[in-house]
Amino acid sequence: MEDLLKVGVITTTHGVRGEVKVFPTTDDAERFLDIEYVLLDTGRELRRLNIQHVKFFKNLAILKFEGIDNINDIEMYKGRDLWIPREEAQELGEDEYYVADLIGMDVLLENGEKFGVIRDVMETGANDVYVVERVNGEEILLPAIHDCILDVNVEENIMTVHLMKGLV
Repeated sequence: MEDLLKVGVITTTHGVRGEVKVFPTTDDAERFLDIEYVLLDTGRELRRLNIQHVKFFKNLAILKFEGIDNINDIEMYKGRDLWIPREEAQELGEDEYYVADLIGMDVLLENGEKFGVIRDVMETGANDVYVVERVNGEEILLPAIHDCILDVNVEENIMTVHLMKGLV
C-alpha cells in the first residue's frame, strides 16, 4: 500500500496573491476543506504546504497556502502533484478503495485462476471501471459492480471477479 495518496494537481495560478487552481484527483473536491496541509512534489522533494483557505470554482478547488502570498512563489509549480499521508486521508466506507491501492492488484477468476492485473481505474458517471491487463496481454474493462467484483483484498493485493457474459 502507498504511504502517500495523490489528492490533486496544480493546474494554474489564480490571481496574483499566490492562490492556485487545483484539479482534484479525489472523488469529492470538498475534502480539501478537511485537509490541513498537502505535500507538493517539487520535482526534487516533497514540500509541506499548510492550507490557509479553500474555495471552489466549477470542478476545481482554489487553494491558498500559508506563506505563499505572491504569484511568483507558486507559478513554477504548475502541473505538479499534491499528496497527503495516508493517515491524513478520510476513512473509506464499505466497498470503497483508494485508486492507489487498486493499481497493480492481481485479478483472479472465481476458480482462483489468474486473470490479469489492474492497470487503471476510470471514473464514469454510474460506476468506476477497472482497466485490466489480462495474462495474454489484452486489455479488458471490468465494471466495478457487485455482479462482477466478488471480493477485494487490499492486504493480499487480490481482487476476485466473476466474468459476466459479454465481457470477454
